[in-house]
Amino acid sequence: MIWQKHLISIETTIKIALGLLDDLAQDALLFIVDDENRLIGSITDGDIRRGLMKGILIEESVSAVANLKPKFLIQNSEEFLNQLIEFREKKFKIVPIVSADKKLIDCINFRLKKTILPIECVIMAGGKGERLRPLTESTPKPLLKVGNKPIIEYNIDSFKNHGIDKCWISINYLGEQLEIFSEEKQTESFEIKTIREDYPMGTIGSIKLIEQFDKEIIMVCNSDLLNNVNLEAFYLDFINSNTDLSVVTIPYTVNIPYAVLELENEYVTNLKEKPSFTYYSNGGIYLFKKSLLDLIPENCPFSATDFMEKIIEEKLKIKSFPHHGYWLDIGKHEDYKRANEDIKTFQFNL
Repeated sequence: MIWQKHLISIETTIKIALGLLDDLAQDALLFIVDDENRLIGSITDGDIRRGLMKGILIEESVSAVANLKPKFLIQNSEEFLNQLIEFREKKFKIVPIVSADKKLIDCINFRLKKTILPIECVIMAGGKGERLRPLTESTPKPLLKVGNKPIIEYNIDSFKNHGIDKCWISINYLGEQLEIFSEEKQTESFEIKTIREDYPMGTIGSIKLIEQFDKEIIMVCNSDLLNNVNLEAFYLDFINSNTDLSVVTIPYTVNIPYAVLELENEYVTNLKEKPSFTYYSNGGIYLFKKSLLDLIPENCPFSATDFMEKIIEEKLKIKSFPHHGYWLDIGKHEDYKRANEDIKTFQFNL
């Protein structure tokens, strides 16, 4: 694993550490661990430079110049994400992640990803994309290219940037191509698995084909969305509101160009001059507790709308997460054309 390149023992000499830091280039930071991989300290070029100026010899152990009180994150702690955000805002470059007994198990490099979210994702990619024919006659819609890569890859890149380590892709139409794509895009740090519908199961029904989820919070999204939703903010809003399901919503404002009369029994009770009304449409991205899977029936079509109606029926909580950034549902030819124009100038700040 890449993060292991940052590890050295306490016996390492300053001279060897300098060579390792040089190899790490822009990620020049080393963590000192003991024989059981427990974090002892950290060392940078600056630590070594200050030590040499004090007369410490280059053949000495790194313990002579190390920072023996390094900052770190404790995996699965309640404050993990809040502390991570604090370190990021303070411009830390790389932060070690340790277990409860302080064994170093990972690092977060903020150059490569912005956060780490404890969620598991499912991308619904089984549709035929009939409104985009003939483009989708031999290519599934999620693999149509926007700019230089497939639509679905923008979603996967967002997952990786948010520190999500596992994704399921629900496939059906031309699913073999998506299986190949999944195998090619899977890495050591990001696992992709596919599940196949035998028949159309709606926009969320196929999730019941997944036998086991590793995380307690699940995200489901449509495969044909191009967006820059901040998944960290989405997740924090979900957690802090203690809701059961949260849905990304897209605000639409309707401006009425005339005065509007409010009536009661045909009598005017109020006047509003050129009012505006804001409505919220379903953005096709959902976060929910794993326990809600029990509400989804097995082996039958079931839509995300059915799911939300069932949650409301059970008197559970659904929260709206309004997204004011970029969002495009690529359903028609004009949407696909717009996506390819937008990608030329729009920088996704995920």
